[in-house]
Parts: sequence; structure tokens; C-alpha cells
Amino acid sequence: MSSDVDNPFFARVWTAMSGHETDEMRTLRSENLAGLRGRVLEVGAGTGTNFAHYPPSVTEVVAVEPERRLAAHARDAAARAPVPVTVTTESVEQFSPGAPFDAVVCSLVLCSVDDLNGVLRQLFSMLRPGGELRYLEHIAGTGARARLQRFADATVWPRMLGNCHTHRHTEAAITAAGFRVETARREWVFPAWVPLPVAELALGRAVRP
Repeated sequence: MSSDVDNPFFARVWTAMSGHETDEMRTLRSENLAGLRGRVLEVGAGTGTNFAHYPPSVTEVVAVEPERRLAAHARDAAARAPVPVTVTTESVEQFSPGAPFDAVVCSLVLCSVDDLNGVLRQLFSMLRPGGELRYLEHIAGTGARARLQRFADATVWPRMLGNCHTHRHTEAAITAAGFRVETARREWVFPAWVPLPVAELALGRAVRP
């Protein structure tokens, strides 16, 4: 079953952006995937930017990407990936995994789901005990940046950029869903003085106990 997401403006924007990522961003993607093993679910695969970074210890990647134009690019990337990748246009809310996964990967996607807490609980249920959630996500800032994020989220930012909400307390929601955060840090992908709501990312590894 397809969710038939059709967002041509965002698909064009994201395709252009993902085709010109910085070396720093590619390094963060590689770090987010380092050491993964077994069967992996990737949520919101976009154009498949992560696929080239999966280590050979991964035996299978199931990638969900409901925007059909992005999914087409992701399938092209899957054909070149160093590990087996299957791309589906189901949304994560629709997806039924069958068997539990060894890991779930979320990269710049939890900001865009409608029900963050519900999706995280669902991902928790899709993992085997001891399975990992690897995340590289936009996070809520403080002070002036928090005010900028709240303004952006209340105006044009979500409508222009695929429902992205920048002022989300994503790591707190991960813990509330039952995960145990093992490692976490924050990285600036733009200088702190740049007035963008997405200048800072959280990179972390959480485990289903």
C-alpha cells in the first residue's frame, strides 16, 4: 500500500540540497551508521543519501520514503548501494515489518512526522530487544534560536520544507518512548551566528532495553 505523498516543491528542493551536501554532513551520516549490523529499517530515506554509508555488516536495509519523487531517486541510489536496499513508498505509520529489526535509522526525518511520540513508540515496537535507534536530527534550541524556531514552525517553514518542525525536543521524546540513550552529542552544521532554525543537529545512539 502506498501513502501517495505528492510534494513536488519539497522534492525539488530536497533533491538539490542532498546533491550538494558538505563533507561535514557526509561525515555525520557515516558516523551515524557506523557499526550497524543485521537488518535495518531506515525511516524517511529521502533521495537515498545514507545508502552509500552503510557498513558491510548490514545484511539488509528496508527504506521507507512516502514522497514518490524522492523514492524514485532513492531507488536509483539503492541500485548503487554497497548493501541490499529495498525502497517502499509506505509511510512509517503504515509500514508493517513482519520480523523485528536489529536497528532503526532516522536522519532528518523525526522533525517532519505528524505524531512524534506515536512514531517513536512504533519504532520501539519494531526493534528486537537490544536493538538500536540511530538518529541524526534537528533539535530545539534555546534563547534567541528557540524563538526563531518557534516563529519558523508557526509560519512558512513546515509548508515549504516537507512538514519540518525545527523546535522539537526529539531526544526527550526518544527517552519517553522507552529507549535508553547510550551516546549523544550536538553538532553545529552552520556557524552559531547564522540565523537559521536548523543550524544544530543531535547525533545519537539509543537502545531498546
